Amino acid sequence: MQEQQLQNKISEELYKDPFDLLCQLIQTPSFSKEENTTALQIQNFFEQRGVATHKHLNNVWAKNKFYNKSKPTFLLNSHHDTVKPNKGYTLDPFLPIQKNGKLFGLGSNDAGGALVSLMATFLHFYNEPDLKYNIIFAASAEEEISGIKGIEALLPHLGKIEFGIVGEPTLMNLAIAEKGLMVLDCMNYGKAGHAAREEGDNAIYHALKDMEWFKNYQFAKISPLLGSVKMSVTSVETENKAHNIIPSECKFVVDVRANELYSLEEILSEIKQHVTCEIKPRSLRIRPSSINMEHPLVKSGIKLGRSLYGSPTTSDKALMNFPTLKIGPGDSARSHTADEFIYVDEIKEGIELYTKLINEIIY
Repeated sequence: MQEQQLQNKISEELYKDPFDLLCQLIQTPSFSKEENTTALQIQNFFEQRGVATHKHLNNVWAKNKFYNKSKPTFLLNSHHDTVKPNKGYTLDPFLPIQKNGKLFGLGSNDAGGALVSLMATFLHFYNEPDLKYNIIFAASAEEEISGIKGIEALLPHLGKIEFGIVGEPTLMNLAIAEKGLMVLDCMNYGKAGHAAREEGDNAIYHALKDMEWFKNYQFAKISPLLGSVKMSVTSVETENKAHNIIPSECKFVVDVRANELYSLEEILSEIKQHVTCEIKPRSLRIRPSSINMEHPLVKSGIKLGRSLYGSPTTSDKALMNFPTLKIGPGDSARSHTADEFIYVDEIKEGIELYTKLINEIIY
């Protein structure tokens, strides 16, 4: 009976308005670092419904009506920035089009569907007086570029967070682990000389040995969720413009995808023990992460019949120092594709499942 009452309340109040908001967001360019207008739209949506909001940079957040500092806090987060549309679009990326049960438009799938579904979920619990947890909703900026003015800049303003949900397209399955990312700038040195004579020390040949190591090396710890640590050389260059000079320097870039069994520092240390090149990591911010399978959020999701998996793609989850579950409507395979879309029913399902997921643990 309680579940049927919950279903009736969702059906009556929480579907149409978030969908209309998503259509407005699609019409509004919100590339990373340029999200000010969508931030204001999100604020207006809440404030028209009596919810006070706060804004820091292009990040917007709100607290439930009966927020109590003595209670632990639960975060609902998704992002409102998008990538730029690629050249393959055949539809106007800023025109929300409904066709064959789909809503087309830039950001509809990544992560507009998750964003508005979480907003509806937040509104569902907003006026409830006897929750075990405070709830904070946060719409963050710069997720698509892992920018420093997004969730990372916002978190210090939110106080202590116990755990959270990160809204990304996962087909509403439970991404309980996520790969980390570390980009390495590597440099091998030699000695310049003329290519026609037996002189110089070719830096490329030194680099080739190290690149071969990156190609073949296997880290010992293999995750059942995320597999092994993966390293890929993605770019190579020298300082030479002419064909007849032995290069004294060879620079290459390595993309490292880390499973949750290693810290980025551990991986970096192990790499340095095996190669001769000079290594400079661009950042150690995008960390691998996981949430325990015994966490109430995960157990609630399993009870709802959702499957578990490890996500190869990064998100703002990497920047949070508390347990988070990545889950949301839509499909990651559609993200950043031409003529991006989300099924209309996926948004409805997202609101229903988010609400049931939280309902299991919030009272």
